[in-house]
Amino acid sequence: MNLKAELEQLMPGIEPSPWFGHEHVKGYGVFGLPLSSGHVFALRVFPINDFAPYITVWHQTKKGDWSIYYQAPRPDIACPRYYGAAAKHVAPATIQLEWRGANELAIHMESPRLEWTVWMHETPVLRLLNLVSKRMPFWTWQQMPFLKMREWMARQLGIGSIKLAGVMPSGHFGILMPQRMYLIDHAKILLEGDDLGKPTHVHSNPKIGDVSLPARGIFAIGQAHWEIRDEAEYHRTRAALKIADP
Repeated sequence: MNLKAELEQLMPGIEPSPWFGHEHVKGYGVFGLPLSSGHVFALRVFPINDFAPYITVWHQTKKGDWSIYYQAPRPDIACPRYYGAAAKHVAPATIQLEWRGANELAIHMESPRLEWTVWMHETPVLRLLNLVSKRMPFWTWQQMPFLKMREWMARQLGIGSIKLAGVMPSGHFGILMPQRMYLIDHAKILLEGDDLGKPTHVHSNPKIGDVSLPARGIFAIGQAHWEIRDEAEYHRTRAALKIADP
């Protein structure tokens, strides 16, 4: 297990979804990380998608308010495209990533000032599940019985009740595809100098809109695909970014 070797040199690229009528993202991140202080964080690093490479940091306060900070040419081609409607605050940010070890990732954001480090690990059972998931055909993600099986497997890992297919806060119908997952039991987060506590396992899954995030800290490698809601808007957005359609 050496996530740094695999992910640090991941080459960015702009490419359409292989599924007709869909847009997509590919990459990695912290699927969700509940903390003992009551805060929740998430990270999305998607160098490959239909529009432009981007990084986002999500933060939910103890009161339940979400903020999404994006490093991207514009918000509507990053996570706010799908989740911004459920966030109280959406803002551009400078986000830096540093792989400090094989399975240690540091995230730095300037405003608000964030210093966040996570350590990932893989149990023997999880290693077996990841090997099986990695070898399953791509088309199985479009079949509900296989999605239900994956959701059941996630519950066995303590992730709680999550749905891998559903409607996003934006109205897009999407399929979330964490193809490999790793546990985060150790992390350090300083937000504006305040220590937000340790990773914890919560009883109820954190939610952004109606989309559930893991009930414990999870790092994931994978992708997501959403049905294109407005064909004209999709092509107009790509044209504004000077992307030629195939």
